[in-house]
Amino acid sequence: MEVDARGLVCPQPVILTKKALKNKPEQLDVLVDNIAALENVTRYATAMKYDVTKTPDGDEYILNLRKR
Repeated sequence: MEVDARGLVCPQPVILTKKALKNKPEQLDVLVDNIAALENVTRYATAMKYDVTKTPDGDEYILNLRKR
């Protein structure tokens, strides 16, 4: 499952991530393109008991969320 939050400013990336995590998937990839979204989505996912791996991809980031 993947959430494409590129081009969006906060809180929109967090809102999209929250909707995607509603069904408690084992894994979710979130694509972001700014530091605020990177930090806020990471903070939210961690609070929801997901481990977050951040992979830079040019000017963008792929956040891989995995349920603990």
